[in-house]
Amino acid sequence: MKKILFLQYPKCSTCQKAAKWLKENNIDVESRHIAENNPTVDELTSWIERSKLPVTKFFNTSGNVYKEQNLKEKVKTESDEELVKILATNGMVVKRPLIVADDFVLVGFKEDEWVTQLK
Repeated sequence: MKKILFLQYPKCSTCQKAAKWLKENNIDVESRHIAENNPTVDELTSWIERSKLPVTKFFNTSGNVYKEQNLKEKVKTESDEELVKILATNGMVVKRPLIVADDFVLVGFKEDEWVTQLK
């Protein structure tokens, strides 16, 4: 298995909790700062497909950028292709943390889900 990719924003408290959990459970990951190294359209398209979640689940709905750009309305009307392009413009729009493995993607930190997939 390739190394698991952990996309996070270091100042995010949920990301900090997730990073601590990964360390405590000896899960080796490649960490990536989501704001400095934004996911691309191709990466997001692949991850959304692997996650089996709708593209809307990848939006950080509590973030300032989401609110400032009034993305709540765009999410209701734009095509999935357009939504992926929006996500790829700014890492702060993407829900975090993200775990990307060969055969699954986890969005947000839900400990029970992480235990099931990562242990």
